[in-house]
Amino acid sequence: MTIVELPAEARALLPEPEPHRLLGTGATPDPTLWPELYRLLVRGRRLNEQATALTRQGRLAVYPSSTGQEACQIAAALALEPRDWLFPSYRDTLAVITRGVPAPAALGLLRGEWHTGYDPREHRVAPLCTPLATQLPHATGLAHAARLRGDDVVALALVGDGGTSEGDFHEALNFAAVWRAPVVFLVQNNQYAISVPLAVQTAAPSLAHKAIGYGMPGRLVDGNDAPAVLQVLREAVARARSGGGPTLVEAVTYRLDAHTNADDATRYRPPEEVAAWRERDPLTLLARDLRAHGLLTDEAERAARADAETHAAGLRAALTADAAPDPADLFAHVYATPTPHLREQRDAR
Repeated sequence: MTIVELPAEARALLPEPEPHRLLGTGATPDPTLWPELYRLLVRGRRLNEQATALTRQGRLAVYPSSTGQEACQIAAALALEPRDWLFPSYRDTLAVITRGVPAPAALGLLRGEWHTGYDPREHRVAPLCTPLATQLPHATGLAHAARLRGDDVVALALVGDGGTSEGDFHEALNFAAVWRAPVVFLVQNNQYAISVPLAVQTAAPSLAHKAIGYGMPGRLVDGNDAPAVLQVLREAVARARSGGGPTLVEAVTYRLDAHTNADDATRYRPPEEVAAWRERDPLTLLARDLRAHGLLTDEAERAARADAETHAAGLRAALTADAAPDPADLFAHVYATPTPHLREQRDAR
């Protein structure tokens, strides 16, 4: 049997043999960026807790918590320039909020408000996408259109490991690579597609290995290491912006909470597995390194928690107020020019 060795240009597309890490490796911290990442992680964790509580109170119809995945969410938003576009999935509210969308507006879709709660153009954030992976072709199309127009724009699309089993994932990657579209795909591999473990979804060594089949580089990063995720995403965004084409990034992380408030994760996840991943909590990992380098004091930690509580209180106040929907909104934005049938329905109210 003859073993054919991959050419150098193909080997360059393969991901790292182990997830890229900065925390705990002796890497020199950025004295400004790393404390800011910690502050945003603390805020994100508190917002997850508050949104979960509001769901239990009936103020949200459902909430897919990203507790344990905050490093991926925060890094995805910070990796982009204001002119770029973010394409989130349904679990990516923290990325949307970090991008600048007010928290109550970001949760509008999960509250059942009209038109997903915010204007996508204002912050260049696409609507939170509930169908799995359908936002990926949208991101590819926007990035390709921007490139054709000569706009200096990059699209970053988030998806979970379950979404990589959808046809939209493969179609988006194929088109993006063929067109060399300036788009970055971030797979948050949190180990489960609801109750389906990753091993049942794919036989690939990693999800990042799928990139080589489309002719784009794959990157593998520790999704609980916020500085490492941000570094890898910034490199991928810079590559896309300079004409290098798309990149597939797999962030290895874990969903500490249940899939949603309607899920009982104890039915399919052993408690010892969850406990092991709690030891890899992104807040704990970053705080440990910051303290080791003298960049996190007790006072700074208290300030971060106070900031988080202020944002949680604002979200709580906004969502405990009763909404006042206008029935006329049912007829708005259906067509650019309302049809006779729609006008008849509107006028008959």
